[in-house]
Amino acid sequence: MASNEIWQWPAVDTAAAIRTGQVSALEVTEAHVARLQAANPALNAVVVDLTDQALDAARAADAAQASGAELGTLHGVPVTIKINIDVEGQANSNGVVALKDNIAPGDAPVTANLRQAGAIILGLTNTPEFSMRAFTDNPLHGQTWNPWDRAITCGGSSGGAAAAVAAGIGWIAHGNDIGGSLRWPAFCTGTATIRPSQGRVPAFNPSAPVERPPMAQLMSVQGPLCRDVADVRLALSVMSRRDVRDPWWVPAPLEGPPVRKRVAKAKIPASMDCNAEVLALIDRAAGWLADAGYEVVELDVPDIDETFKVWVDLISTEITVMQLKQYREQGGPLFQGALDGILTMATILDGPGYMQAVAYRARLMRRWFEFLEEWPIILAPVSVQPTPAFDADLVSTEAVRRIFSNDLRFNMAVSALGVPVATTPIGYVDGAPIGVQLIGQRFREDVCLDAAAAIEARLGLPVHDLWAR
Repeated sequence: MASNEIWQWPAVDTAAAIRTGQVSALEVTEAHVARLQAANPALNAVVVDLTDQALDAARAADAAQASGAELGTLHGVPVTIKINIDVEGQANSNGVVALKDNIAPGDAPVTANLRQAGAIILGLTNTPEFSMRAFTDNPLHGQTWNPWDRAITCGGSSGGAAAAVAAGIGWIAHGNDIGGSLRWPAFCTGTATIRPSQGRVPAFNPSAPVERPPMAQLMSVQGPLCRDVADVRLALSVMSRRDVRDPWWVPAPLEGPPVRKRVAKAKIPASMDCNAEVLALIDRAAGWLADAGYEVVELDVPDIDETFKVWVDLISTEITVMQLKQYREQGGPLFQGALDGILTMATILDGPGYMQAVAYRARLMRRWFEFLEEWPIILAPVSVQPTPAFDADLVSTEAVRRIFSNDLRFNMAVSALGVPVATTPIGYVDGAPIGVQLIGQRFREDVCLDAAAAIEARLGLPVHDLWAR
């Protein structure tokens, strides 16, 4: 660590350095504030600056440590929060102009868990309107740019989070994922993440006037974006602590018994238009896993197209019934075009059709769970194409359809299943990072992250290449 600037240190090492007195929480926070001020103007990743409060919190953290107080796991570690969960006293705007004064009366569970562990919140990161686009832009805060290349997207909806952590603004970036919103930005920015099992990380917004739609409750998860797998593991351990406000939270252990080191490399459906260089990188990652002692076999995974269809039909039906009026009234024109592209992919279900689809989802989950019992890791694409232009979804509704149903089909489909998925970089196409999904059995995030760490050990950290530029 001594040869690097403080903001480049891993969170695991930084937490240890603060705890042992090698560096103070204030020194660490000041380094990240300086990095934010240097890097963020070109990115617009952090759209609510909380650095004054962060510096006060760092001073308080140092005073607590000097008094001999018990220190949390993330004592003094700077983090960011996505603007679609509650941070007490701040607006949970979700990128929507009409919600710019939606002040949170209290912390969401993830925010509370991070604070209780001693983390210091630097700021709030950008998201598209209603967190409903795969590209991060909104009329309230504007466009977030990819630190690798302004010509390509940083992804969405956790694009601000991914761009910030890739650029060195905070070690842990909170994000969430209902259809790839952690995994897709990680792919685009060369960072690592885990989409946790449904029920692993508690979720609730005290500012919310109504409850989320049912399938949104059962498909949306909260999680971390980080620069390396070890930091993802550390962040997950903190974010997943109990909060009674989430009735779906499950007190599952973070580690389980040993499983067979077997990887099913997912066969790509013939209907998907794929980039050969992306597929070659996935093949290389499969070889790295084999070198690390995994048995790797290419196999058909269960019903990827049907799983995608269930995801898009259920989500779109819930939007149409419970949210569309608000979206039409409060969303901007670019958001409306992206939303139309999503809705045109779906069959909007009537009452019996919706109930049948919910029931069929359970059958699909059962098939995937049975497959994962035999093959504890599935290696699958995040996208079968390189990262597109920052406004690729604005071309037409057909462009949205192609991005979701072709490029990101695996990414979207897996969102319906409630299983954990790690994403880690696997290389570059035309200088831009590419990532891969590592899908595991429910509540076996540890197995997913072990496989991700094996790939990371061979590739190294792309952010080092980014910072060197």
